[in-house]
Amino acid sequence: MSHASSEYTDFQKLAPDAFEVVMRLGKVAAEAGLDKELLELVKLRASQINGCAFCVQFHILQAERLGVSADKLNLVVVWREVPYFSARERAALAWTEALTLLRNGVSDEVYADASREFSEKELTYLTSAVASINVGAAYRWTPPARQRKVGAAAS
Repeated sequence: MSHASSEYTDFQKLAPDAFEVVMRLGKVAAEAGLDKELLELVKLRASQINGCAFCVQFHILQAERLGVSADKLNLVVVWREVPYFSARERAALAWTEALTLLRNGVSDEVYADASREFSEKELTYLTSAVASINVGAAYRWTPPARQRKVGAAAS
């Protein structure tokens, strides 16, 4: 059952200027040199926290296209409990959780860990990536379908 109150394309049609800004915000971190695989893990984790099925599916598909391992994709929800994530990925995921859950701001510990792994400029761009993914969480769009490979059998 879909809880979508609107669809992704509705947002684009209703507010093309806002849509363009959000899309641009989501891309600047990669354009500034942050690793695209890391950014997809961050966006996936924020999407899980937000309970946004559209974004979870979208960022899983994007990460798969980039070659992110199935183990990382399956276990990003419990990243603290497994050894598959680098110190840089762990800092980015903790930063993402702090910004997405923003109850009491970012703790000194999370800020210190992120600052050890990312330059001030990188951390600013990482923050923009987290902000962009949190924008769409309110809408509960229908998740994108996985594209079948040509010749793949139907299940």
